[in-house]
Amino acid sequence: MSFIRNILKNSRSDEDGNFFLQLKNILGFKPKSLFLYQKAFTHRSMNLKDKKGNAINYERLEFVGDAMLSSVIAAYLYEQVPHGDEGYLTKMRSKIVSREHLNELGKELNLIELIKSRIPRSNFGNNIHGNLFEALVGAIYLDKGYKVCEKFIYDSVIIPHVDIETLEGKVISYKSLVIEWCQKEKNTFDYEVYEDTGKDEFKHFSVKLSINDKVVSKARATSKKKAEEKASKRAFFAFQKEITKNL
Repeated sequence: MSFIRNILKNSRSDEDGNFFLQLKNILGFKPKSLFLYQKAFTHRSMNLKDKKGNAINYERLEFVGDAMLSSVIAAYLYEQVPHGDEGYLTKMRSKIVSREHLNELGKELNLIELIKSRIPRSNFGNNIHGNLFEALVGAIYLDKGYKVCEKFIYDSVIIPHVDIETLEGKVISYKSLVIEWCQKEKNTFDYEVYEDTGKDEFKHFSVKLSINDKVVSKARATSKKKAEEKASKRAFFAFQKEITKNL
């Protein structure tokens, strides 16, 4: 428990000093409450608790960061796209804060190098990068307030990565597109999901996507959601002209 003691005492150990310098390089400013940022990079596997028995890990900060990203980006889109209705703005915001994009941002900043965990870094899934990015944003807000947090989101997300025209053509969910098209055209659709019996090290799931009772695509992946999305992507490209014409 030496790590938690160092936090609670706000110690200036070599480890904390190195963390402070790495953090300052990422943020572009001096953090005020180092504890918040240490929490933002603490995985639940450390099983740390404060004096009141509350868990010390990044998950609650991740919640705050998610809300801040949504708020700042919503305001940005509202100002930049005056012709966009609620549905358009919601779709555009979803593209910017998609899990895929947040994972890319976390990787770009190499945030996983700062994580405290009992799990080897090589064992984490891809989403750890986005989770840490959201937690970092949450820590910035609680440490420095809205304006500083807003500036960080502009500097790290909006200015370098947000292009309205490019985002308009970006697909974030092929499954949603296929379902929306089927519903508009009154086509029946069915995702038949079944456990794969292959000999892979990890369990796989297979999907058959049928439209109007005809199998149009198949896919397999390590989760049902991923398999459905892959099958939908294949169906989308098979019917791309029809789908894009009617959406």
